[in-house]
Amino acid sequence: MAGRDWHRLDESDVRVRPGRGSRPRSKRRPEHADAVEAMVIAVDRGRWTCAVGGDPAQVVTAMRARELGRTPVVVGDRVGLVGDVSGKPDTLARIVRVEERASVLRRTADDTDPYERVVVANAEQLLIVSALADPPPRTGFIDRCLVACFAGGLQPVLCLTKSDLASPDELLDRYADLDVPAIVTRHDEDSLPLADTLRGRLSALVGHSGVGKSTLVNRLVPDASLATGEVSAVGKGRHTSVAAVALPLPDGGWVIDTPGVRSFGLAHITADDIVSAFPEFAEAAEECPPGCGHLGPPEDPDCMLDEVQETRRLRSLRRLLTSRAGLET
Repeated sequence: MAGRDWHRLDESDVRVRPGRGSRPRSKRRPEHADAVEAMVIAVDRGRWTCAVGGDPAQVVTAMRARELGRTPVVVGDRVGLVGDVSGKPDTLARIVRVEERASVLRRTADDTDPYERVVVANAEQLLIVSALADPPPRTGFIDRCLVACFAGGLQPVLCLTKSDLASPDELLDRYADLDVPAIVTRHDEDSLPLADTLRGRLSALVGHSGVGKSTLVNRLVPDASLATGEVSAVGKGRHTSVAAVALPLPDGGWVIDTPGVRSFGLAHITADDIVSAFPEFAEAAEECPPGCGHLGPPEDPDCMLDEVQETRRLRSLRRLLTSRAGLET
């Protein structure tokens, strides 16, 4: 363009390199208004099994769309699917949207692990399964599950198995002041009360291996074909469920069987998360100094919960707070 008068140039003189567009990239994701709603019922090696419209008769295998990046998708999530949603062999749909979760059950490997794992999404209630004997109940584990429920928006339900081996009275009395519903079962009776509690709802089960969790699921869902295993000699069961899976109940609803766990880390939960589930103490807790663990002396000498009248329910709350802090209860 040497020798040309630069003052006479206009847009027609602008040259664009071939293969390069001048239009900037848009960060807007497609809306996928035609996406089909579904619920994730299983996850396995980068593939998600989904029930279209929550119908167990219409099951689709899907992959996560590239635009979702590393967005976590877990059992119980409500998602939007596009592509082939026929469910025919060798077909694959795409998950393009994950709806906002109504509740979340989270855990960490231990109390020092900064990485939290979402175990189940959108469950209405969590059945905390504990054997009354063989293996004996571990109240610290139960307390930690209760903490996760209160922080994640789930209704806890205590499910005590093997009542033919030991009385449930002591354990029921321990949790009476927390208003936690309880179901007591034994191996030689049917599970009708449990079935009534689960009917028409999305529920999750959690518990140590060997407490009878998979046995309960097999009674509720005869086609589940889950191994029940035997309790090991050291009192801790062998793991019989290796991944969370949602199973349809015969009379409506879903039950999510989670893998047997040996620990339930709470590194992601604060003391205020727990207190907020107890309305009668929440107002007093707002007057506490920053970072208060609400444990009372000697750990928290200025905790304002000490100004509240001492009740069994307050003692129960502080027991949960102590468990969250990783202290002895």
